[in-house]
Amino acid sequence: MFAPARQRCTQRLTVASIRPSESIPTFLLPAFQLPPSSRAFATTSPCLSKIGSAALSIPPEVQFTVTPPPVRGAGARVQPMSTVRIKGPLGELSMEVPAYVKIDQDPSLSGPTLSVENSRDAKQRAMWGTTRAYLQNHILGVSEGHSAILRLVGVGYRASVEPTATTVEPEYPGQEYINLKVGFSHPVELGIPKGVKASTPQPTRLLLEGPEKEVVMQFAAKIRKWRVPEPYKGKGIFVNGETIKLKNKKIK
Repeated sequence: MFAPARQRCTQRLTVASIRPSESIPTFLLPAFQLPPSSRAFATTSPCLSKIGSAALSIPPEVQFTVTPPPVRGAGARVQPMSTVRIKGPLGELSMEVPAYVKIDQDPSLSGPTLSVENSRDAKQRAMWGTTRAYLQNHILGVSEGHSAILRLVGVGYRASVEPTATTVEPEYPGQEYINLKVGFSHPVELGIPKGVKASTPQPTRLLLEGPEKEVVMQFAAKIRKWRVPEPYKGKGIFVNGETIKLKNKKIK
């Protein structure tokens, strides 16, 4: 009963498949559609690091030397790292640079520039700008130095630099100590790290100076930890331009 009808449908589909696809509605014959053409996506250059691609600014009195990594066997697990030595009037610093970070010291450029082997790799792209920022901080440290100003806010809060201490053992010969009076019954004495210079222009002001920014700010954070600024009376140890928003008193 349905055989002639099936034959007629098969003949119509066969004829329709031979005709151009433009004459066949898409919703009628989805199985006989031509394969869609591949979409052409826009190809753009990889996004470069705005910080990492900037040239390093080196003053004339600073020496910038790059030591290539030592040659190791092919089966070494740890990749060798090149060493950058920066020497200036305030001292000498060194830093290890990953193997995939390349430093171009072309004299025709305004300064050394950094690049990575694969700018599409997330780790390399992240370390690109980080390495450049560390190197620029070292250059600034040996030429001008880094500083941190601590403000002691509170009744009776004082700070002084002492040549000796009673509660702290010296870490190196000639070490000086910071004596804090911030409301404790016991003395708070902290040894000044090597390479950092501390002074008190005022009893409630403490000035830290040094060529390595990380060491200076880490020591400032260590001092601040003894009296973190509290939001009710605004008392505490503030680093540089740190501020705090005061809260209303708790009323029971």
